[in-house]
Amino acid sequence: MNYLSTEGMNVVADLFTPYSFHNLTLKNRIVMPPMCQYSVQAEDGKPNDWHFVHYVSRAVGGTGLIIVEMTAVEPDGRITNRDTGIWSDEHIPAYRRIVESVHTYGTKIGIQLGHAGRKAQDADPPAAPSNIPFSSTYKMPAAMSAEDIENVINSFREGARRAVEAGFDTVEIHGAHGYLIHQFHSPLSNEREDEFGQDYALFGERVVQAVKEVVPAGMPIMMRVSAMEYVDGGYGLDYCAEICQRYKAAGVDLFHVTSGGEGPIGSDGGPKAVPGYQVEMASALKQKLQVPVIAVGLLDEYQAAQDVVLSGKADLVAVGRGMLNDPYWALHASHALQGEQKVPKAYERGFPKK
Repeated sequence: MNYLSTEGMNVVADLFTPYSFHNLTLKNRIVMPPMCQYSVQAEDGKPNDWHFVHYVSRAVGGTGLIIVEMTAVEPDGRITNRDTGIWSDEHIPAYRRIVESVHTYGTKIGIQLGHAGRKAQDADPPAAPSNIPFSSTYKMPAAMSAEDIENVINSFREGARRAVEAGFDTVEIHGAHGYLIHQFHSPLSNEREDEFGQDYALFGERVVQAVKEVVPAGMPIMMRVSAMEYVDGGYGLDYCAEICQRYKAAGVDLFHVTSGGEGPIGSDGGPKAVPGYQVEMASALKQKLQVPVIAVGLLDEYQAAQDVVLSGKADLVAVGRGMLNDPYWALHASHALQGEQKVPKAYERGFPKK
């Protein structure tokens, strides 16, 4: 089967085929998606030794691309005060330490920049497009002024600048799971009467443009989006594709396709979710937008992840819970699927010979 899997060339690929896009070259198609570590205190938003070991161990484990957890561009943009941030130049050295060590093992690393908006649990009050709380258990947010909006857009710009200074290979903008950019482009949470309410894509578009201003030419900009909302009156795939066309035109090169974030089901797909339940959404956006995509969603089984790439429905596969369970998921997958993967010499005795 032939399909577009690396920039400018048609190849037959599997989970262990290298992937190149713009100036980003990955040794395989396996991605560790952003997963908050808020059970561990990040003092003033700075990643600590837990975060260092967490990410570097997955690089040792053979992952092609690691995306660091949602990293707040403002202190009140954190989901909780135990989360990481990148709102100050003082954060740069801690991230640089992680990036340099991850690179030692041949893995590339990006960072997800985000703002929790009305889902910021420790902000008082949280900021949002409109004064609509996420649920009855969340605080009433304050509707952002025009000045607030410009300040947050600039915070994304400065966060991206710091990410570049720290040495990250790519930047991902969080536009999913009911956080601030999602709140702006969802009619459920945006009832503004100004230009940011009349044009649901405008805020996210401005954020993308701001990030693009400060990343070097050739560095891909990624964006995570919720392809559909699991709630009455929520948007569907076609609406998401229209919004993403705007984000693509503004500078997004690759979409990381998830779903949910609004309503009681949240972003885990609910009890009916099965392995690969979001793959068709990723495939649809790939075709509609003609861009590379990352598929994610209960793809912890080796063959399930392999099949996504073999089918051509996505270019990269994100494995979340599987990597929380097993830092060496990629190495174990390579042995199970007979893929090309180098086991660190220190660990060779722990892996069966092919």
